[in-house]
Amino acid sequence: MGSGIAHVVALVGIDVTVLEPTEDLLARGRERLDASTGRAVERGKLDPEKRDALVGRIRGTTDVASLADVELVIEAATEDRDAKLAIFRDLERVVHPDAVFASNTSSIPIATLASATSRPDKVVGLHFFNPPPVMDLIEVTPSLLTSADTVSFARRFGERLGKTTVVAKDEAGFIVNRLLIPYLCAAIRLLDQGFATREDIDASIALGLNHPMGPLRLVDLIGLDTVLQIADVLFDEFRDPAYAPPPRLRRMVAAGRLGRKSGAGFYDYG
Repeated sequence: MGSGIAHVVALVGIDVTVLEPTEDLLARGRERLDASTGRAVERGKLDPEKRDALVGRIRGTTDVASLADVELVIEAATEDRDAKLAIFRDLERVVHPDAVFASNTSSIPIATLASATSRPDKVVGLHFFNPPPVMDLIEVTPSLLTSADTVSFARRFGERLGKTTVVAKDEAGFIVNRLLIPYLCAAIRLLDQGFATREDIDASIALGLNHPMGPLRLVDLIGLDTVLQIADVLFDEFRDPAYAPPPRLRRMVAAGRLGRKSGAGFYDYG
């Protein structure tokens, strides 16, 4: 997700510094960026010259001090609360006190992440959807302590990227995942109960509701581990059975069947 966010930000002429803990992760991110911008050129959606300019605006670093003078930081780590809190604590030590901290979290309350900083008024959710160069929505999520100026800044930033912004209340899952996760979990339960095959479940939604893909293929695209993490956060907060991760989902994640990124999920991609 981080490379996709860097793509859309650099596309509008903004210089981007990507921070990763290792050079290997930086190299992987650069490979994903090269692949996504290359596809955009092949499809005629991006001029080669603009692609070169876009890539030239993005630099990578493993030194958090390189972010000292930035105006906005967008955290896009894995959907793990402790990992995100550690990142915010590291950022707090070096980033200018006037900078806005945004999180791309898809489920963790912003107030929880803001607690790791001394600037809760400048912490906001900025949730992009995958892949960011294609998806037009950004969820902007203020906590109770986020200032109106920070919310306005976040919405202007999203609009500068050419995205539609919506404002969500600071509760786990925000708007999209509060609606999406019960739907995905219900599809997995139907499969687990032998109610219908994976193909028929997906065809019913894709063709019956004119969705681009069915729920099980969507879980594979998102990543089974990511869906599980979000469902766990939602169930922990609301204790609603609709958010409870199906046992089959947990078993598949434990077995390493994470979807497209691992080569196998509900479908095989080898």
